[in-house]
Amino acid sequence: MCGIIGHTGMGTNGDVSEVLLNALSSLEYRGYDSAGIAIANDPLTVYKREGELSELETALQTEELEGRTGIGHTRWSTHGPPSDANAHPHTDCDQRVAVVHNGIIENYHEIREALEANGHEFDSETDTEVIPHLIEAALDQNDSPETAFRRAIDRLDGSYAVAAVFAGHDAIYATRYQSPLVLGVDRDDYYLASDVPAFLEYTDDVIYLEDGQFASIRPSGVEITDERGTSVDMPVETVSWNAEDAGKSGYDHFMLKEINEQPRSLRECLHGRPQELDGTVSIDELSEVARPDRVHFVACGTSYHASLYGARLFRERGVPATAFLASEYDVESIPIEEGTLVVGVTQSGETADTLGAIRGANRVGAETLSVTNVVGSSAARETDHAMYIRAGPEIGVAATKTFASQQVALAMLSSALTGESSGEFIDALRALPDQVQSILDSSQTRAIADEYVDADAYFFIGRGYNAPVALEGALKMKEITYKHAEGFAAGELKHGPLALVTERTPVISLLTAESSPEKMLGNVKEVESRGAPVIAITDVPELIEHHADHILPVPETHRHLTPILANVQLQLLSYWVANRLGRSIDKPRNLAKSVTVE
Repeated sequence: MCGIIGHTGMGTNGDVSEVLLNALSSLEYRGYDSAGIAIANDPLTVYKREGELSELETALQTEELEGRTGIGHTRWSTHGPPSDANAHPHTDCDQRVAVVHNGIIENYHEIREALEANGHEFDSETDTEVIPHLIEAALDQNDSPETAFRRAIDRLDGSYAVAAVFAGHDAIYATRYQSPLVLGVDRDDYYLASDVPAFLEYTDDVIYLEDGQFASIRPSGVEITDERGTSVDMPVETVSWNAEDAGKSGYDHFMLKEINEQPRSLRECLHGRPQELDGTVSIDELSEVARPDRVHFVACGTSYHASLYGARLFRERGVPATAFLASEYDVESIPIEEGTLVVGVTQSGETADTLGAIRGANRVGAETLSVTNVVGSSAARETDHAMYIRAGPEIGVAATKTFASQQVALAMLSSALTGESSGEFIDALRALPDQVQSILDSSQTRAIADEYVDADAYFFIGRGYNAPVALEGALKMKEITYKHAEGFAAGELKHGPLALVTERTPVISLLTAESSPEKMLGNVKEVESRGAPVIAITDVPELIEHHADHILPVPETHRHLTPILANVQLQLLSYWVANRLGRSIDKPRNLAKSVTVE
């Protein structure tokens, strides 16, 4: 969601603004509607603008900016609409402190009323603006900047990642609670961000802040302390991503690049896990996890669709499993019996609703496991076990390669924890990257997209393991085309949705050998008789060739893995429809990559 960057050090040549703007550009994928920076000069230098980052860059073109310490922010509106006034950074009445903030301050209204009663004047509608005014009140009592920052944070309820700079003071003060912050460490420069890609072109050495920790970042170094002010030694980790991984590499959009990266991402996900010699799956980091009595998946959005797929795999292998929307997972009303493994599936590892569900499970003593893409993320740190999907950085808001890697990871997880596997399954896992590549090389989705770009709506149907992929296909179409799309289990067609089917409603049917193909064929005939165009994604084209207007083939594979291949065709179809419509594919309106508020 919102993006934070901070930088101080000796390598800026006296112009920290260039680093801040570069970093904010790297954070654009998170979704935002305004941007701003503050430089710790005396007086403070603050610029912020509604709209794209280019609006801020234009405003700065004629300015001579100096300073080596500063913070920046891209805002996704929660409290108050997009505007220059509501953009971050926010300052106090006397322009002594500037603050950027991700998260939600739940008690901001009562704090604001108290501050206004004491004469503080507010310029915005945001919850964030109470923070600089709280700091100002502490400064007025002769507190040092660091003490004033801590006292202000003590007043806050809710979730937050906060960074502040002070006029004429060469330091950044920062803290987090249920919202991510990571430090970047270089020889002469230090960085602070909500996500690693912000500073990846400068350094890949990072320190992940824990909830309740404070960081004082100066050109001379970084000090991390706990809530009592005691110094804490935190490990410096090296991330495996590089700046090239986070670039477009010649593609028009990150989404298309990331779709085409799936063979490589799947190889990384699979590396060292399928054991060809004995036909098993071995996940080293989960070697101490016993076969669970039951599994609860908690996830949101695309990760929820992957969880529906994973839950079905566990059930077929004899372990009762249910996928829950994380926002609806209430441990008070959903019994968590002994022997239940709660699995949080989250690409970023920072999804607020999923973290809330994990924390609820932790409170009642359940064993927890995260399936995530980000080493050191909150989910990975707060669960008993973590399995990494190893997809590499994903910049496009619409998840593509992370969904494929989640599917493969959950297929392996179900096999590893139940001990149910076979040589056929292992061989099929190992063949997946090349099979995905064959689809990428031969897909006819671009021509089909051209034909149906003006459709009124798109329906996606599937059965069995394909049903979650139908949901995901519809979500992708909605996210990046802004067209109406619905996905559902094919058997539900006749229980209502059929009323909406017309000759302007293409139906994308996932008809594969494992998915009750005869019943699926009946569903296809239902829509065919209403005049709807049929686009079939299939590994049995001979069964449907006389009933489909278009066929998008997928290679034969193990029946558990067919949905992974089918999904590639759905991704490409949505991409080319959006491309033809001229949509903002990497940054869809109103959406953010990492949803860090509930």
